[in-house]
Amino acid sequence: MKAIHKNPTFYYVLVPIAVALWPLIVGGVYLQDAERNRDDEEKDYRRGRSKVDEILTIDGDRLDFAGSKNGGTEFEYYKAVGKAAELCEISPASYQLNSKPIVIREGRKSRNCHVILKDVDIATFARFLSRIQLQWAKLECVGATLTKKKGMPDTWKVDLDFKYYY
Repeated sequence: MKAIHKNPTFYYVLVPIAVALWPLIVGGVYLQDAERNRDDEEKDYRRGRSKVDEILTIDGDRLDFAGSKNGGTEFEYYKAVGKAAELCEISPASYQLNSKPIVIREGRKSRNCHVILKDVDIATFARFLSRIQLQWAKLECVGATLTKKKGMPDTWKVDLDFKYYY
């Protein structure tokens, strides 16, 4: 039994058996796993695609921000706030903004701005904040203060502090 691996007849039988079994193993085990994984990936794709379609149905204006006209423009607070306010149907008389000059701190350039939204409801405020931050990825809202107007059911004064990193 010890010398069986030294016998050439053993290899003449073993090699063809291994070669014959290899396609069976690949076809029976690995191919089924590959088909199962492909089916799982296809289900995930369909689920993700339906979510994308749902988002576009609910908030189709997100595509406005994907255009190339916004990608290369220089950031200015009055343009960014004005565009977001316009999309949220906030009149120019209903907001104020006060931007500060560019500051360089720890090697990073940034610029602060204080925005006041007057007489807005919570849904409009949330839509405004979502739209402005969706459009400008480097813009952070570093503070928000909501003050409810007395005697009004859903009317708020909102103070927002933004910081944009260049």
